[in-house]
Amino acid sequence: MYTIVHAVLGYFFLLLTVRVLSRRPGAQLTLFEFVIVFLIGGVIILSTVGNDRSVTNCATAIIAVGLMHRFVAWVKSRWPKLGEIIDGTPLVLLKNGEYQMEVMRGMKIDPEDIMAAGRTKGVNSIFGIKYAILERNGAISIIKAEE
Repeated sequence: MYTIVHAVLGYFFLLLTVRVLSRRPGAQLTLFEFVIVFLIGGVIILSTVGNDRSVTNCATAIIAVGLMHRFVAWVKSRWPKLGEIIDGTPLVLLKNGEYQMEVMRGMKIDPEDIMAAGRTKGVNSIFGIKYAILERNGAISIIKAEE
């Protein structure tokens, strides 16, 4: 029963913490924000099933991770180059009908992935896309070619 109480308390504490830290939907989270969510989840798991079942230690660890997240976010806003290292930068996958194969190989993106993103924007041909950009959150943005 003690484990269930800890899991429920951990769930609500995680929900509150994620709500305070980020307002973006899951599909728009950056890698940095995913790491925070998994780290906090891991802390809750350890306090739920580990040897130390102290709610105080769990809450303190989550608050520490949350404060570190805020601190790193502040540092990223103050020094944009550091933000580029942590979050990455957008990458051009397709430019004026030409695939940027070196970038695509490095990111393990297939031409079919770009065309799938294009179809969501109503583009049926590679020549209907001026730019395809891999965003920092992993989504592919499509800029249509002028007709």
